[in-house]
Amino acid sequence: MSDQKDPTAISIEDSVKVKAKSSILPLKDFPKYDLFLSQVIEFLEDLFNDETYTINIIQNYIKSDVIAKPHQGKKKGYTNIHLIQLVFVSYMRPVLSTEEIKKVFNLAFNDINNREDDIISWETAYALFYEIQKNQAKSTSNLIIDEKKLRGYVDELNIREEDKERIFIFISVLALVAKASFIKNTAKELIN
Repeated sequence: MSDQKDPTAISIEDSVKVKAKSSILPLKDFPKYDLFLSQVIEFLEDLFNDETYTINIIQNYIKSDVIAKPHQGKKKGYTNIHLIQLVFVSYMRPVLSTEEIKKVFNLAFNDINNREDDIISWETAYALFYEIQKNQAKSTSNLIIDEKKLRGYVDELNIREEDKERIFIFISVLALVAKASFIKNTAKELIN
């Protein structure tokens, strides 16, 4: 037997990094207009090709106050904020219960249907999440999360000092569930 590695083989770590790069979409690439629920489902299934969404699943998240109600009750009232919420839910749902997801969202967004009491905006949360994902994809470290870097992100935010720990916990959970998601998907790829 030869000890040489197959040059075409991809390492598990590289596989995780490839998955990290390919499964997060920059906010600038989100739709520029409000969507119907069927378009929301199509968007999510394109982004998470091994996930299944139905109208009932999304409506249950709305009824449970996990995600916000459609804008002014309109049929075409699903905004980028809804898409951000559902992307976060997509990462969290394999790891956390619905009640735990609500607790995570409450750390940064108090009342899911009221933008006035948010500590940070959903767009800011997504930008942080995107940055964390990019850094995880580049990192050669086996750290689960880089607390120092996450605290640095929080320190850069223009928020009250008493809210900083809540936001740190919020983005730490996002970083952990993202890593868990990549590991799960990589394990699936190895099996297949």
